[in-house]
Amino acid sequence: MTELAHRVGTLDVLVTGPDGPLPHHRVTVEQVRHQFGFGNIGSELIDHANGALRRTPGNSGQAADAGTADESDLADAWLALFDQVTLPFYWRGMEPTPGEPHTELLLATHRLLGTAKWFAEHGVRVKGHPLLWHTLAPTWLLAFNDVQAERIMRDRITREVTFFKGVIDHWDVINEAVILPRFTAETNAVTRLAQTRGRVGMVKLAFETARAANPGARLVLNDFLLTEEYEQLIADCLDAGISIDAIGLQSHMHQGFRGEDELGAILERFGRFGLPLELTETTLVSGHLMPPEIEDLNDYQVESWPSTPESEERQASELVRHYLTCLAHPAVESITYWGLRDGDMWLGAPAGLIHADGTPKPAYEALHGLVRGDWWLDPTELVTDAEGRLRLQGWGGEYRVSSQDAHADVTITAGAEGATTVSF
Repeated sequence: MTELAHRVGTLDVLVTGPDGPLPHHRVTVEQVRHQFGFGNIGSELIDHANGALRRTPGNSGQAADAGTADESDLADAWLALFDQVTLPFYWRGMEPTPGEPHTELLLATHRLLGTAKWFAEHGVRVKGHPLLWHTLAPTWLLAFNDVQAERIMRDRITREVTFFKGVIDHWDVINEAVILPRFTAETNAVTRLAQTRGRVGMVKLAFETARAANPGARLVLNDFLLTEEYEQLIADCLDAGISIDAIGLQSHMHQGFRGEDELGAILERFGRFGLPLELTETTLVSGHLMPPEIEDLNDYQVESWPSTPESEERQASELVRHYLTCLAHPAVESITYWGLRDGDMWLGAPAGLIHADGTPKPAYEALHGLVRGDWWLDPTELVTDAEGRLRLQGWGGEYRVSSQDAHADVTITAGAEGATTVSF
């Protein structure tokens, strides 16, 4: 597809052996991972991941929490489609009691570390979300004055980024900062501090602390208000010298698909900053749509929200349109779908790609057909030319070149031509 040509690259590979180039030599080439981040959240697999690690040879401990066969099937479905994961670092749940590093916090931290390692061992890039957010901030933080609360916020950011360095080097640093100073759903210390420090001050606090803890980390500013206010915040932060690595754009479409025109306009508006764009939170429902007059999606409460066959076909079609539109914009570097299975989705919406019983919806099949079908190279046998060379063309990503029992990994960079040598 010409509109996605920038996602494809070429690589000239010289295949050599002990005595030099190997002309007319058979090799197998297969894709290992996309350069583009096809992501999902990993909270549904935390128990499974930790149980699987305990069963690995060399690890001690019982497998009592190893997870069920159902979780194993879910893990297989997850890994068959996605290669980037977002893990939950919601502060209130991780540290319900202050100053208890050997109880709740220690358990939560090590469960997340185990989950991150499990995903990494399966070739999945890992991201943490979020380091600072007014929602789900611990209630005990309100007991401290602003100076103390800021120190505790900074300590929390430093702790997570430092502890997970090398396993998680990609973070949503501060979440939903646009609404932060005027957030009224619940009293919290993060909003209280923002009312004196301002949005830019809070972004600076979070980013400079995370950057100091891990200078090589990829740090993202993330928001759901894709309005001029967010554009202005980004501009103000950049003017203030804050080093932002990527802009996060949430896209929970419980009220209906935005459409190519609106989505394209959003990508253009935020792409003007010259920073990579991450579609951090994407959902499309396979049931009835929320009424358009609902302003805060959290306000919508229904006893039953079923997935229906006709709506599942709509979800599949819209999901493909969403991905194609986002991938067509060169600034977009990843799309993270926000959940996999109905019953585990935000707000109880039928927005999963898999039914609650584990069977795939048309949306899963459609996305899989693109990500691991049209945009993927299965093991393919090729023969070098008279000079021992191969010319590979494919979607940007990592590839494996194999000859008998040996293999070498190479990288095709999207939108570029390159050359490399592999030796067997």
